[in-house]
Amino acid sequence: MPDGYQIVSHADVTCITFDILARSGVAGHCFTTRLGGVSSGPYAGLNLALHVGDREQDVLENRRLVCARLGASLDDMVAGQQVHGANVAVVGEAQRGAGARQYAGALPDTDALVTGRPGLVLASFYADCVPVFLLDPQRRAAGLAHAGWQGTRRKIAARAVQVMQSALGCRPQDILAVIGPSIGPCCYTVGADVYQHFVAAFPRHIDALARPAGPHKWHLDLWQSNRLVLLEAGLAEGNIYTARLCTSCREDLFFSYRRQGGRCGRMAALMRLL
Repeated sequence: MPDGYQIVSHADVTCITFDILARSGVAGHCFTTRLGGVSSGPYAGLNLALHVGDREQDVLENRRLVCARLGASLDDMVAGQQVHGANVAVVGEAQRGAGARQYAGALPDTDALVTGRPGLVLASFYADCVPVFLLDPQRRAAGLAHAGWQGTRRKIAARAVQVMQSALGCRPQDILAVIGPSIGPCCYTVGADVYQHFVAAFPRHIDALARPAGPHKWHLDLWQSNRLVLLEAGLAEGNIYTARLCTSCREDLFFSYRRQGGRCGRMAALMRLL
Protein backbone atom coordinates (compact mmCIF):
# COMPACT_ATOMS: atom_id res chain seq x y z
CA MET A 1 0.00 0.00 0.00
CA PRO A 2 1.18 3.60 -0.61
CA ASP A 3 2.72 5.33 2.36
CA GLY A 4 0.26 7.59 4.12
CA TYR A 5 -3.06 6.16 2.93
CA GLN A 6 -4.80 2.82 2.55
CA ILE A 7 -7.48 1.73 0.09
CA VAL A 8 -9.77 -0.63 1.97
CA SER A 9 -12.96 -2.53 1.06
CA HIS A 10 -15.64 -3.58 3.50
CA ALA A 11 -19.30 -4.57 2.99
CA ASP A 12 -19.52 -3.39 -0.64
CA VAL A 13 -17.81 -0.07 0.13
CA THR A 14 -14.28 0.86 -0.99
CA CYS A 15 -12.81 3.78 0.93
CA ILE A 16 -9.52 5.50 1.60
CA THR A 17 -8.16 5.97 5.10
CA PHE A 18 -5.20 8.07 6.18
CA ASP A 19 -2.54 6.76 8.51
CA ILE A 20 -1.99 10.04 10.37
CA LEU A 21 -5.65 10.01 11.48
CA ALA A 22 -5.95 6.27 12.03
CA ARG A 23 -2.93 6.21 14.36
CA SER A 24 -4.59 8.73 16.68
CA GLY A 25 -7.10 6.13 17.86
CA VAL A 26 -9.72 8.77 18.71
CA ALA A 27 -11.82 8.82 15.52
CA GLY A 28 -13.05 6.70 12.67
CA HIS A 29 -12.82 8.28 9.24
CA CYS A 30 -12.75 7.65 5.51
CA PHE A 31 -12.93 9.23 2.09
CA THR A 32 -15.18 7.21 -0.17
CA THR A 33 -14.45 6.15 -3.73
CA ARG A 34 -16.95 5.52 -6.52
CA LEU A 35 -16.55 1.75 -5.99
CA GLY A 36 -19.36 -0.24 -4.42
CA GLY A 37 -22.83 1.01 -3.66
CA VAL A 38 -26.07 0.64 -5.60
CA SER A 39 -26.40 3.76 -7.78
CA SER A 40 -26.62 3.52 -11.59
CA GLY A 41 -26.19 5.63 -14.70
CA PRO A 42 -23.80 8.59 -14.40
CA TYR A 43 -23.91 8.08 -10.61
CA ALA A 44 -22.97 4.41 -10.92
CA GLY A 45 -21.49 3.03 -7.75
CA LEU A 46 -21.22 4.77 -4.43
CA ASN A 47 -22.84 8.17 -4.95
CA LEU A 48 -23.38 9.84 -1.55
CA ALA A 49 -25.11 13.10 -2.62
CA LEU A 50 -28.85 13.74 -2.56
CA HIS A 51 -28.76 16.88 -4.70
CA VAL A 52 -27.36 15.62 -8.02
CA GLY A 53 -30.36 13.82 -9.55
CA ASP A 54 -29.72 10.26 -8.35
CA ARG A 55 -32.54 8.15 -6.96
CA GLU A 56 -33.07 9.03 -3.32
CA GLN A 57 -33.45 5.43 -2.18
CA ASP A 58 -30.13 4.52 -3.79
CA VAL A 59 -28.30 7.41 -2.12
CA LEU A 60 -29.76 6.53 1.26
CA GLU A 61 -28.67 2.91 0.87
CA ASN A 62 -25.17 4.07 -0.06
CA ARG A 63 -25.10 6.31 3.01
CA ARG A 64 -26.23 3.44 5.23
CA LEU A 65 -23.35 1.34 3.90
CA VAL A 66 -20.69 3.95 4.64
CA CYS A 67 -22.10 4.83 8.07
CA ALA A 68 -22.11 1.14 8.99
CA ARG A 69 -18.43 1.02 8.04
CA LEU A 70 -17.83 3.61 10.78
CA GLY A 71 -19.96 1.70 13.29
CA ALA A 72 -22.78 4.22 13.04
CA SER A 73 -26.29 4.55 11.66
CA LEU A 74 -27.54 6.90 8.98
CA ASP A 75 -29.28 9.00 11.62
CA ASP A 76 -25.91 9.82 13.20
CA MET A 77 -24.86 11.77 10.09
CA VAL A 78 -24.62 15.58 10.02
CA ALA A 79 -24.20 17.43 6.71
CA GLY A 80 -24.29 20.99 5.43
CA GLN A 81 -25.71 22.55 2.30
CA GLN A 82 -22.38 23.35 0.66
CA VAL A 83 -22.36 26.69 -1.16
CA HIS A 84 -18.60 27.26 -1.68
CA GLY A 85 -18.64 29.75 1.17
CA ALA A 86 -16.64 30.00 4.38
CA ASN A 87 -19.23 29.37 7.10
CA VAL A 88 -18.26 26.93 9.87
CA ALA A 89 -20.90 25.21 12.01
CA VAL A 90 -20.25 23.79 15.48
CA VAL A 91 -22.47 20.71 15.70
CA GLY A 92 -23.63 18.63 18.64
CA GLU A 93 -26.50 16.42 19.69
CA ALA A 94 -29.13 18.90 18.48
CA GLN A 95 -27.82 18.56 14.92
CA ARG A 96 -27.68 14.75 14.84
CA GLY A 97 -29.34 13.58 11.61
CA ALA A 98 -29.34 17.01 9.91
CA GLY A 99 -29.18 16.40 6.17
CA ALA A 100 -28.86 12.64 6.58
CA ARG A 101 -32.07 11.69 4.79
CA GLN A 102 -33.09 14.91 3.02
CA TYR A 103 -30.97 17.59 1.41
CA ALA A 104 -33.41 20.24 2.62
CA GLY A 105 -32.64 19.23 6.20
CA ALA A 106 -28.90 19.88 5.90
CA LEU A 107 -27.43 22.88 7.70
CA PRO A 108 -27.86 25.89 5.39
CA ASP A 109 -24.87 27.75 3.93
CA THR A 110 -22.35 25.48 5.64
CA ASP A 111 -19.07 24.34 4.11
CA ALA A 112 -17.27 23.27 7.30
CA LEU A 113 -18.34 21.29 10.34
CA VAL A 114 -16.60 20.90 13.70
CA THR A 115 -17.60 18.89 16.74
CA GLY A 116 -16.48 17.61 20.10
CA ARG A 117 -19.42 15.20 20.32
CA PRO A 118 -18.56 11.48 20.08
CA GLY A 119 -20.74 9.38 17.79
CA LEU A 120 -21.76 12.06 15.30
CA VAL A 121 -20.72 11.34 11.70
CA LEU A 122 -19.51 14.55 10.10
CA ALA A 123 -20.09 14.35 6.34
CA SER A 124 -19.20 16.52 3.37
CA PHE A 125 -19.36 15.78 -0.35
CA TYR A 126 -16.94 16.10 -3.26
CA ALA A 127 -16.35 15.62 -6.97
CA ASP A 128 -13.08 17.57 -7.43
CA CYS A 129 -13.11 20.08 -4.52
CA VAL A 130 -10.64 19.60 -1.68
CA PRO A 131 -11.64 17.77 1.52
CA VAL A 132 -9.70 18.92 4.57
CA PHE A 133 -9.89 16.61 7.60
CA LEU A 134 -9.01 18.14 10.99
CA LEU A 135 -8.51 16.13 14.18
CA ASP A 136 -7.28 17.16 17.61
CA PRO A 137 -6.46 13.99 19.57
CA GLN A 138 -5.75 15.99 22.74
CA ARG A 139 -9.12 17.75 23.00
CA ARG A 140 -10.89 14.96 21.06
CA ALA A 141 -12.34 17.35 18.49
CA ALA A 142 -12.90 16.87 14.76
CA GLY A 143 -13.64 18.98 11.73
CA LEU A 144 -14.21 18.81 7.99
CA ALA A 145 -13.79 21.69 5.54
CA HIS A 146 -15.02 21.70 1.93
CA ALA A 147 -12.50 23.76 -0.03
CA GLY A 148 -13.12 24.34 -3.71
CA TRP A 149 -11.32 27.28 -5.26
CA GLN A 150 -13.74 29.66 -3.55
CA GLY A 151 -13.32 28.06 -0.14
CA THR A 152 -9.57 27.80 -0.60
CA ARG A 153 -9.06 31.47 -1.42
CA ARG A 154 -11.40 32.35 1.47
CA LYS A 155 -9.21 30.10 3.67
CA ILE A 156 -12.06 28.03 5.04
CA ALA A 157 -9.65 25.47 6.53
CA ALA A 158 -8.13 28.22 8.70
CA ARG A 159 -11.59 29.38 9.71
CA ALA A 160 -12.41 25.84 10.83
CA VAL A 161 -9.20 25.73 12.89
CA GLN A 162 -10.10 29.07 14.48
CA VAL A 163 -13.57 27.77 15.43
CA MET A 164 -12.02 24.62 16.89
CA GLN A 165 -9.87 26.92 19.02
CA SER A 166 -12.61 29.28 20.17
CA ALA A 167 -15.47 26.80 20.59
CA LEU A 168 -13.67 23.57 21.55
CA GLY A 169 -10.47 24.74 23.21
CA CYS A 170 -8.11 23.26 20.63
CA ARG A 171 -4.53 24.40 20.05
CA PRO A 172 -3.51 24.58 16.39
CA GLN A 173 -0.20 22.83 17.09
CA ASP A 174 -2.13 19.77 18.33
CA ILE A 175 -4.35 19.46 15.25
CA LEU A 176 -3.70 16.80 12.62
CA ALA A 177 -4.81 17.55 9.06
CA VAL A 178 -5.31 15.62 5.85
CA ILE A 179 -5.71 17.27 2.46
CA GLY A 180 -7.65 14.52 0.74
CA PRO A 181 -8.26 13.42 -2.85
CA SER A 182 -9.32 16.25 -5.20
CA ILE A 183 -8.47 17.64 -8.58
CA GLY A 184 -4.72 18.11 -8.80
CA PRO A 185 -2.55 20.76 -10.44
CA CYS A 186 -2.03 18.27 -13.27
CA CYS A 187 -5.68 18.68 -14.34
CA TYR A 188 -6.99 21.88 -12.75
CA THR A 189 -6.70 24.82 -15.14
CA VAL A 190 -8.26 28.21 -14.42
CA GLY A 191 -8.71 31.51 -16.19
CA ALA A 192 -7.61 35.01 -15.29
CA ASP A 193 -10.53 35.67 -12.91
CA VAL A 194 -9.71 32.77 -10.59
CA TYR A 195 -5.98 33.41 -10.94
CA GLN A 196 -6.41 37.01 -9.78
CA HIS A 197 -8.35 35.86 -6.71
CA PHE A 198 -5.38 33.68 -5.78
CA VAL A 199 -2.93 36.51 -6.41
CA ALA A 200 -4.91 38.52 -3.86
CA ALA A 201 -5.20 35.66 -1.37
CA PHE A 202 -1.61 34.35 -1.66
CA PRO A 203 0.48 37.29 -2.93
CA ARG A 204 3.82 35.93 -1.68
CA HIS A 205 3.26 32.41 -2.95
CA ILE A 206 1.40 32.75 -6.24
CA ASP A 207 4.36 31.64 -8.38
CA ALA A 208 4.51 28.37 -6.44
CA LEU A 209 0.75 27.82 -6.65
CA ALA A 210 0.05 28.60 -10.29
CA ARG A 211 2.01 27.91 -13.46
CA PRO A 212 1.12 28.98 -17.00
CA ALA A 213 -1.04 26.58 -19.04
CA GLY A 214 -1.42 28.70 -22.16
CA PRO A 215 -2.72 32.17 -22.96
CA HIS A 216 -4.64 33.47 -19.95
CA LYS A 217 -4.71 29.98 -18.39
CA TRP A 218 -2.94 28.56 -15.33
CA HIS A 219 -2.52 25.20 -13.64
CA LEU A 220 -3.62 25.86 -10.06
CA ASP A 221 -2.42 23.81 -7.07
CA LEU A 222 -5.25 23.63 -4.53
CA TRP A 223 -3.31 21.06 -2.48
CA GLN A 224 -0.40 23.36 -1.77
CA SER A 225 -2.74 26.32 -1.34
CA ASN A 226 -4.59 24.55 1.47
CA ARG A 227 -1.34 23.41 3.02
CA LEU A 228 -0.26 27.06 3.20
CA VAL A 229 -3.61 27.99 4.73
CA LEU A 230 -3.13 25.38 7.46
CA LEU A 231 0.45 26.45 8.17
CA GLU A 232 -0.69 30.06 8.46
CA ALA A 233 -3.37 28.87 10.90
CA GLY A 234 -0.65 27.50 13.18
CA LEU A 235 -0.56 23.80 12.37
CA ALA A 236 2.79 22.04 12.58
CA GLU A 237 4.27 21.12 9.21
CA GLY A 238 4.65 17.48 10.23
CA ASN A 239 0.97 17.29 11.20
CA ILE A 240 -0.29 17.99 7.66
CA TYR A 241 -0.59 15.12 5.18
CA THR A 242 -1.46 15.60 1.50
CA ALA A 243 -2.83 12.51 -0.23
CA ARG A 244 -1.89 13.75 -3.74
CA LEU A 245 -4.65 11.71 -5.38
CA CYS A 246 -6.20 13.51 -8.35
CA THR A 247 -9.92 12.87 -8.76
CA SER A 248 -9.77 13.83 -12.45
CA CYS A 249 -6.85 11.50 -13.26
CA ARG A 250 -8.06 8.54 -11.24
CA GLU A 251 -11.20 7.54 -13.15
CA ASP A 252 -10.81 4.08 -11.64
CA LEU A 253 -11.48 5.43 -8.15
CA PHE A 254 -13.34 8.73 -8.25
CA PHE A 255 -16.17 10.76 -9.69
CA SER A 256 -14.98 14.02 -11.26
CA TYR A 257 -17.18 17.01 -12.05
CA ARG A 258 -14.76 18.29 -14.69
CA ARG A 259 -14.00 14.95 -16.28
CA GLN A 260 -17.67 13.94 -16.44
CA GLY A 261 -19.02 17.27 -17.62
CA GLY A 262 -20.88 18.08 -14.41
CA ARG A 263 -23.24 15.07 -14.29
CA CYS A 264 -21.77 12.67 -11.78
CA GLY A 265 -21.99 11.31 -8.27
CA ARG A 266 -20.16 12.61 -5.23
CA MET A 267 -17.67 11.06 -2.84
CA ALA A 268 -17.86 11.83 0.87
CA ALA A 269 -15.42 12.73 3.59
CA LEU A 270 -16.61 11.21 6.87
CA MET A 271 -15.29 11.42 10.41
CA ARG A 272 -16.69 10.19 13.74
CA LEU A 273 -15.18 10.74 17.17
CA LEU A 274 -15.09 7.52 19.19
